[in-house]
Amino acid sequence: MVDMQELQKRLEALKQEFAKVYERLKIDEKLGQVAALEKEVAEPEIWNNVEVATAKNQELARLKEETDSWVLLKTQLNDMAELILMSDDDLKDEIDGQIVAMEGELDNLKKALRFTGKYDDKGVILRITSGAGGTEAMDFAAMLERMYLRFFEKNGFKAALIEKTPGEEAGIKTAVYEVSGPHAYGRLKSEHGVHRLVRLSPFNANYLRQTSFALVEVLPVIKADTEVVIDDKDLRIDVYHSGGHGGQSVNTTNSAVRITHLPTNTVVAIQNERSQLQNKEKAMEILRGKLVQMQLEQHAATIGELRAGESAGWGQQIRNYVLQPYKLVKDTRTGYEETDPDAVLDGKIDGFIDAYLES
Repeated sequence: MVDMQELQKRLEALKQEFAKVYERLKIDEKLGQVAALEKEVAEPEIWNNVEVATAKNQELARLKEETDSWVLLKTQLNDMAELILMSDDDLKDEIDGQIVAMEGELDNLKKALRFTGKYDDKGVILRITSGAGGTEAMDFAAMLERMYLRFFEKNGFKAALIEKTPGEEAGIKTAVYEVSGPHAYGRLKSEHGVHRLVRLSPFNANYLRQTSFALVEVLPVIKADTEVVIDDKDLRIDVYHSGGHGGQSVNTTNSAVRITHLPTNTVVAIQNERSQLQNKEKAMEILRGKLVQMQLEQHAATIGELRAGESAGWGQQIRNYVLQPYKLVKDTRTGYEETDPDAVLDGKIDGFIDAYLES
């Protein structure tokens, strides 16, 4: 049987652990940012620039989502300390249950400690590209697209389609999404790399086993050019005819933009926005993300130190999806595996993400 003195000790230990993690995650600093942003967005003049106002509101929503649970648990811990001082033994079991619940909540909140990387709280540009395998690979790319969209739906992420190129017979050649949600890059960076599928192909006349590949790129969203400085002389910007906005209206103007980062030969082309300026801004946003991802892979201190041709690209196979002759999805980096590929392809990838973050 627990007694009040033991409960008081457990609560004190919990408060100390809470304070330690609270400080490491700089929650007070983030609450200060919340207060400042709330003051800014309350000013009517901010809506004179809708883009700036929207960005600040999104940042405010992200910070509040990140801090609200910490504020609530801090209040609960303080209230519990007062309750124990005023309670008698009749409430021991109820207090014990509440402390257990708060211990569980802190364990859950402590998962945020895994997201302390420089870009972990950023949004994500997710780009899926079919590789070797023809129609089979394009179908696999579409399977991965559905897998991620299901994962986003289950986890409260928002995904906005930037552009998509369908395959001739089935599937997709490429699909690009901008993804937002708590620690989006921190959670999704484990998915960056080559994915491999082995199955009896429905596109093979003899229904033979076939191997196909798709590349998944996970790039942090870097909107401000002050965060990633790119020298203008390192860029070549080409303008060409757009193929139409979202496949809906024909666009005959030179609104499509292709930007090449000359030192690394990194190319980004966007044609889906409604104007040349919007396409250029989106292309620059993706280019910054690509260069940051290369910087992380090459362990380079600056963008200027990047070397051409040394991004992981198609060389880094991270996961195998085997549907025939047995069923298994296995991560080549962590060894984590699932024996139900259907569930994985329906968005159940949390185990792979957790194994990567904990490795």
